[in-house]
Amino acid sequence: MDIPKQYDPKQAEQHHYARWEQQGYFAPEINRDEHAPVFTIVIPPPNVTGSLHMGHALQHTLMDVLTRYKRMCGYRTLWMPGMDHAGISTQLMVTRELKKEGLTRHDLGREDFVERVWQWKKEFGGQIINQMRREGVSVDWSREKFTMDQDLSRAVCEVFVRLYEEGMIYRGNQIVNWCPNDQTVLSDLEVQKDPQPGKLYYLQYPVSLSNRRVTVATTRPETMLGDTAVAVNPNDERYRDLVGATLLLPLTGREISVIADEFVDPEFGTGAVKVTPAHDPNDYDLGVRHNLPQVVVIDGHAKMTEAAGSDFAGLDRYRAREKVVEKFEELGLLE
Repeated sequence: MDIPKQYDPKQAEQHHYARWEQQGYFAPEINRDEHAPVFTIVIPPPNVTGSLHMGHALQHTLMDVLTRYKRMCGYRTLWMPGMDHAGISTQLMVTRELKKEGLTRHDLGREDFVERVWQWKKEFGGQIINQMRREGVSVDWSREKFTMDQDLSRAVCEVFVRLYEEGMIYRGNQIVNWCPNDQTVLSDLEVQKDPQPGKLYYLQYPVSLSNRRVTVATTRPETMLGDTAVAVNPNDERYRDLVGATLLLPLTGREISVIADEFVDPEFGTGAVKVTPAHDPNDYDLGVRHNLPQVVVIDGHAKMTEAAGSDFAGLDRYRAREKVVEKFEELGLLE
């Protein structure tokens, strides 16, 4: 028998791994001592839409070393494999497939769309599993889980309800990355931030019982309909005498206050910042600190709400932006 001059890892690794898996060497039951100590690791599930990268290779190596070491020390070991559904990423992939058929997920309805997601997972979700097998990871594939499995979904609901009932978590308003097109929340990791040319609009807010006006600079004039304060830096001499003053918010008939907060950068714009707690993360934090009301003037479809006023309700946010600027110009409050 001729011995190859060079070691062929593909041939050797595939042969050994298949044998290990078939013999059930990775299952905790391979150790028949029911009184043996137990060692378990749950693999951080990679996304079903992706492929493994160097970070996975590093952590899988460390976890495999620990698992194999404990197994050889006589522990009943379980390294639990699984994959994550990847939320919007999977939805995007399936939506693209439907588009080729001239359909949208709304045409299918929720149940049928979820079924298509499962079909997609079965067809394309095997790439990561094959890569993990090539790594030689000693996971128990007979216990493989997917985060959309019914029992896991039920467990998540159970845990969240318990935490809520025990007062460990609460439900409240928070600023999120909302996509009006896909009608879903996006995580920070799923948001691609592209710098775009913008425009600063300078809007004047009259001071109550005075001829004075406070000018704010904004790139989103339509959100002024949801303003509940104007903020200045407490060390800014230009506005120190106005802190606590009342402003007349144009187009709305509401009165708002001037507040002082060190978050405000005196060098940006005019140094006076409009605060819209319901539509900007920084403004939200400001609003929480100063107990400001949250007025929602843009809905989940990026249309103006009734709270924006009868002149703007139902308008697309960009059309509302144009109309706000036009109204301010008519009132002589556009600087």
